[in-house]
Amino acid sequence: MDLSLVIPFYNEVDSLEALVTWINKVVTNMNIEHEIIMVDDGSTDESWNKLKDLKEKFPQIVGIKFRRNNGKSAALNTAFEAVKGHVIITMDADLQDSPEEIPALYKMIIEDK
Repeated sequence: MDLSLVIPFYNEVDSLEALVTWINKVVTNMNIEHEIIMVDDGSTDESWNKLKDLKEKFPQIVGIKFRRNNGKSAALNTAFEAVKGHVIITMDADLQDSPEEIPALYKMIIEDK
């Protein structure tokens, strides 16, 4: 596995589909093997159900669900334990991080190794 994208989220039902679709478009053009590890940090909206629906369309999604809100650090830590990629990039689920930055970040990390 070349790349693991780690995305914790809490009540982000409205942004998940746009985020995953955008990531898929960018990473598919990179022609690398990847996974998207998404940790639901105890959402109380329909985020988890939306993620399950997205997983049918995007099998590279790995979903992890917390029963209650444990915070971003706990979500990241749990995801880091599950990653399979040689490179790990974290992103926020609210679209504040642009997936367009993934190729440059990936290249920078690979060149440093």
